[in-house]
Amino acid sequence: MPSVAPAPPSLESLTSLFPLTFPVPTPTSHPNLLSANDLHREEDLLHNPHSFRHWWTAIHTTKEALNTLQKAAPPSNLPPGAASLLGPLATPVARASLQRLTYLYEAALAQFPGSFKLWKAYLETRSWYVLGKATKPKRAGGRKKLQEMRDALDDEKAEFLTWEGGLDGTVGWQEWKALIATFERALMYLPNLPRLWLLYFNIFFHPMCPPLISHTHARRTFDRALRTLPPSLHSRIWTRYLLWAETKSGNTVVSVYRRYLSVDPSVTERYTSLLLAPTNPNPRPLEAAKLLLKLARQAARGEYVSPDGKSPYQLLGEWLDIVENFAEEVGIDAAEADRNHVKEKDKANAENPSEAAQEAVSTNGNLIRFAGPPILLSPSGAQVGSYDEDEDPTSTSKLDIENLVHKDGLDVYKDQAGRLWTGLATYWIKRAEFDRAKDTFEAGLSTVLTIRDFTQIFDAYAEFSESLISALMDSLANPDDDDDEDVNETEKELDGMMKSFEELMDRRPFLVNDVLLRRNPNDVQEWEKRIALWGEDDEKIVQTYTQALETISPRRATSNFYRLYVNFAKFYEEGGATGSAEKDLDSARKILEKATKVQFKTVEDLAEVWCEWSELELRHENYEEAIRVMQRAAVVPKNPKINYHDQSLPVQARLFKSLKLWSFYVDIEESIGTVETTKNVYDKILELRIANAQIMVNYAQFLEDNMYFEESFKVYERGVELFTFPVAFELWNIYLSKFVKRYGGTKLERARDLFEQALEKCPPKMSKPLFLMYGQLEEEYGLAKRAMSIYDRATQTVADEDKFEMFTIYIAKATANFGLPATRPIYERALEVLPNRQTAQMCLRFAGLERKMGEIDRARAIYAHASQFCDPRVDPKFWSEWNSFEIETGSEDTFREMLRIKRSVQAQFNTEASFLAAQAMAARQGTSHDAETATTETADPMAAAERDAGTSSGFVAARHTTRTSESEDAPQEVSGAQNAEEIHISDDEDM
Repeated sequence: MPSVAPAPPSLESLTSLFPLTFPVPTPTSHPNLLSANDLHREEDLLHNPHSFRHWWTAIHTTKEALNTLQKAAPPSNLPPGAASLLGPLATPVARASLQRLTYLYEAALAQFPGSFKLWKAYLETRSWYVLGKATKPKRAGGRKKLQEMRDALDDEKAEFLTWEGGLDGTVGWQEWKALIATFERALMYLPNLPRLWLLYFNIFFHPMCPPLISHTHARRTFDRALRTLPPSLHSRIWTRYLLWAETKSGNTVVSVYRRYLSVDPSVTERYTSLLLAPTNPNPRPLEAAKLLLKLARQAARGEYVSPDGKSPYQLLGEWLDIVENFAEEVGIDAAEADRNHVKEKDKANAENPSEAAQEAVSTNGNLIRFAGPPILLSPSGAQVGSYDEDEDPTSTSKLDIENLVHKDGLDVYKDQAGRLWTGLATYWIKRAEFDRAKDTFEAGLSTVLTIRDFTQIFDAYAEFSESLISALMDSLANPDDDDDEDVNETEKELDGMMKSFEELMDRRPFLVNDVLLRRNPNDVQEWEKRIALWGEDDEKIVQTYTQALETISPRRATSNFYRLYVNFAKFYEEGGATGSAEKDLDSARKILEKATKVQFKTVEDLAEVWCEWSELELRHENYEEAIRVMQRAAVVPKNPKINYHDQSLPVQARLFKSLKLWSFYVDIEESIGTVETTKNVYDKILELRIANAQIMVNYAQFLEDNMYFEESFKVYERGVELFTFPVAFELWNIYLSKFVKRYGGTKLERARDLFEQALEKCPPKMSKPLFLMYGQLEEEYGLAKRAMSIYDRATQTVADEDKFEMFTIYIAKATANFGLPATRPIYERALEVLPNRQTAQMCLRFAGLERKMGEIDRARAIYAHASQFCDPRVDPKFWSEWNSFEIETGSEDTFREMLRIKRSVQAQFNTEASFLAAQAMAARQGTSHDAETATTETADPMAAAERDAGTSSGFVAARHTTRTSESEDAPQEVSGAQNAEEIHISDDEDM
């Protein structure tokens, strides 16, 4: 016969296996519960029923034996599907083990019903057979004590138990009920131990837990735990309770989180994310929006701190994101918003703050409140805010988004206006209120104060307009059998949208200018840009000029405020922007007349206005009127002793001391006036003591051009009396040069007096040009001896940095006038006065002089004197010149003396600083030595001096020896031409 496969077990057959532990199995009801091997254990327990150690040892011994038996037992003969439904109880051995352990634990608990250790082990064992093997994720480090609920939820979620297998809730429903009953009995004996409650809660998170247990029964169990345990342990219960609610979602998570938020609002942000989670089948955007709005307001008042570190504005931004994404569910429509605005406006008009009721004062100084609506108080007695429906998450009334954005956003976060305006406009766009969205964009563009906000709103506005135009074009491209009338209406609407979009693009420069002017209405440059934007529209230009002059506060205006008046006058003077209109000089004069009465920030601005007015008259050849305008401006008051820098006085009272005004006035007089009127203006400037050096020079030059030479010299004299050095130096320089040019030697004594007066107070650093001019005067028109005395004074008076040049000039003049012998005392005094480096240069010139005169010994002494200032490595030029001198005129002894002096000087300068200076000098001159040679020279300066002397061209042939055998006898090549008359000196003699 063919083999027949066994039929799979039915659900009834699997369900009939349970319950295994109810009623509690005993040897009477289950004969196979005990074996012959268990009799000794039973007898021991009967003799020691009150010994916990005996019971605990018996339980563990039995558990280990049963575990060994289960491992050795054959696998279940059930199909895999049926075995997975039964989980750990799929084999008969496992079911028998559960009954045996249950019998032992129940017998032990009958003796020790209050033992936590025994109950915990029993419950874990029962849970293993029903729930399966639990695995807990490993975590690094320990858990932080007293965690915030947000962190506790994250940690607890990361440590969720995972189970392998487990008894199916439908098949093993009776066993699940028995397990729940066991936990209830344990909690009846030990109700205040949170570990048992937490162990109990693990059942509700099992994926195979029956719905009757994991929903209603679980919620009631969590509530019982909160009522039973003390408040200090509630945080541990709430952590599991909230996580359980998150797994159920729907109304369960709403009701549980609302209860917890009434106690601790710190997880409100987490709750709002759950309300809007993609996995949530029933999102609640209205409740989330109200919660975030409440948090944003509390954070702005300092009553709430976000666990994520979010600022009040960030919370408001999240609220605005919800409003944009769920516009229909959260906010009201435009008509209802308008009605609310009208009601609020009427309510505000009806209230009269002057009729506010006065509160009486009690005897102890506290205010007593007799009437009015009820006021909410905190537990401490402080007054809290009144009820606000916009913050109540249980209320179903929608939000007035426009009012909230203005009140909680734009009025508070003025620096984030761009984001708030675009968010509000997006809200209206999502509600298909396109006209309201346009009005919102326009309102935003007309109120923002920064370019960043303007750019954000304008870009969103342009993108919105483009999207509308694109939609209309698509509808025209793909008609849905519409009537011709509808198509024509769509085309008209499209034309209107295109025209509006073009106008928006054309308005952008004006809108940007409006933003900058709202930020600073006193910005003159921005007003000028606005005028330039109007191009050739004369009417708009006039309106802009008028508006600018009425708006700008002169004391707060930016620079060049007067230019607005001047340009406005030129606008009328030139006949409009294009010059095609009739020129209106009278209007230009009226504008400038009005400008002269404005309280500018500085006197110079007012002076510019008067000067521009005068230039206007000059351009139209009204010369007398131009002078008359300047005469009006330059009127001196009765009390001329006014401080020009006194800001407490108006600029009109200080105008007469403006040098710019007087300079322009005197220029006009020089051009179109007479000599006398010009002199009067210059004299007036000098009387007011506002003249500068340039005014003095101009006045003197003007008099000189008109042949008033003596008067021009008097002006110079007045100038040098008024000004001190260094300004007086320039005046003296011009004055003396012009005086000498004018009179030459005819008034020599007067010229000498002038030079003496100039040199009397002249500082040394500026006296050199005056001495040279003085000496030149004496050479050309006076006595040579007197000129030499002047040069001698100059060498004593001028600054130290000019003395070398002055001595050089003095020597040249003395040579030209009295010959070479007369320069010796000059050289000698120069060597006493000049610094070391310049002394060496002067010594070379002095030695050259002595050589020309045949005084070889005197020249050699001068070289010896100068050698103490010249390091051979820094000043090789000096030593080469002395070397040449000795070759040409010296002897063997003098040359040895020169070498000795050179070695001693080099030893004297042999310091680190000197060596570095020598290296720098060599680098500047383009010569470089390797490090070994430099080290050798530093270590043995005497040998270096010998080498330098030995390589001298045309005198001593140098020989160089080294330690190497190859080059020991090889002579070193001598560079340069050989001298036929060289003197050979041996090394022994030199030693």
